[in-house]
Amino acid sequence: MVVPVLSTPSLPPQVVLLAGLLLLGQWGPPGVRCQNETEPIVLEGKCLVVCDSNPSAEPSGNALGMSVRSGTGRVAFSAIRNTNHEPSEMSNRTMTIYFDQILVNIGSHFDPATSIFVAPRKGVYSFSFHVVKVYNRQTIQVSLVLNGWPVISAFAGDQDVTREAATNAGLVILERGDKAYLKLERGNLMGGWKYSTFSGFLVFPL
Repeated sequence: MVVPVLSTPSLPPQVVLLAGLLLLGQWGPPGVRCQNETEPIVLEGKCLVVCDSNPSAEPSGNALGMSVRSGTGRVAFSAIRNTNHEPSEMSNRTMTIYFDQILVNIGSHFDPATSIFVAPRKGVYSFSFHVVKVYNRQTIQVSLVLNGWPVISAFAGDQDVTREAATNAGLVILERGDKAYLKLERGNLMGGWKYSTFSGFLVFPL
C-alpha cells in the first residue's frame, strides 16, 4: 500500500501519488527496502511503504492499476510414495494412502506424517492424484476425501494389467482448516513405488 503524505489539496489524489513516486525515482533510493514483511519504512519523507503479509483482500487494485499481493497466496504441494508396500496403519485403521517423500511443499500445509493437506485459507484449490497398483487380478478404488467425505474417485480394475493406475483431478472450494487426503476405498494397494503421486495447489483465494 502506498500512502502519499504530500500536502497538495488542490490536486487529485492520483496526481499527488504520481508526483511522490517521481520524486522518489524508481520507488526510492537504491538499497532501501522493507526489512521484513510487516515493518513499514519511510522513504525520504515522501511516501510510506507498508508490506503486509496478510491483507484482508487479495489482490486489491486501485485507480492506478497497482495491487497488493500477499505471500499467503503461494500454496502448493506434491508428494510421492517412496515405498512399494502399503503401511500397516492404512489397512488396519484409516485406509489413508500415505506419501512419504515430499517434492514440493510451499507453505508447509501438507503434513508428511499423516499425508493430509490442511487449507490455510478459503479459496479454490486444484488436486490431482495418480495411484498405481503393482499386481494384476486386483481392483482398487481411490477417493479424494475432504473432511471425511469423498468428492472425487478413481477406479483401476483391469485383471490383465499389472501396473494400472487410478487417476483423477478436479477443482474444489475449501474453507480455512479443511482437510484433504486420499483414501483407499476398495482393494489392497500393494504398489506405487515412485509412480504414485498426490498434488495440489491454491488456484486463487476467495
